[in-house]
Amino acid sequence: MKKMLLCLMAAATVICGCRNSGECRISGTVNGEQYEGKRIFLVPLYGPATAETVDSVEIKNGKFAFTPDSMQMYKILLDYHFRFGLQPLLVVGEPGDITVTIDSVSHAYGTPQNDSLEQWKTHKEMHDKQLLMMRKNIENLKMAGRMEEADSLKQYADSFHLVHKNYTRRMAEDLKEGPLHEFLKSLYPLTYQRKYPDGRTVTMNADTNEEIPE
Repeated sequence: MKKMLLCLMAAATVICGCRNSGECRISGTVNGEQYEGKRIFLVPLYGPATAETVDSVEIKNGKFAFTPDSMQMYKILLDYHFRFGLQPLLVVGEPGDITVTIDSVSHAYGTPQNDSLEQWKTHKEMHDKQLLMMRKNIENLKMAGRMEEADSLKQYADSFHLVHKNYTRRMAEDLKEGPLHEFLKSLYPLTYQRKYPDGRTVTMNADTNEEIPE
């Protein structure tokens, strides 16, 4: 009994060691028999896409796998001849097992940053759909000469968009560090610099486009 217990403890130690090895393991599936044998790519989101930085594998039995060796943001996408109808996927290379599905709507789960990224993408997709509808309605109102209604809807759309920007900023702040933190932080900075013809450079509020007094 004691010997069996020691063996079980040793096995558990090996399993935990593998899980905490710091390796990033991406296991994915692609829905559609037409993609069998096609190549799928893991491309760094930032920097040059070269033979040294891009990884690719062949889809076999609807499955693929990557083991990136650096902690950064990536895109997963098929060969451009065959990717129509499939959503390119943003994924964070971080230690752990990441489960990926490539389809008309693609997903990645399994590690803290990728779970947070999936949450943010869901929020953004809902936001983008509603904002697009509002902007179409604004244009329709303008074409109909209903300018007051168009201006009112534009103000609401701007406020609606600001809610999403602040949601993104809060998520970046909560993450504190890491590739996803840097990615989200870069999307909606609070300020930007404007240079005038006379050579002056001033700081502008990114939400209101008003100059921030020094």
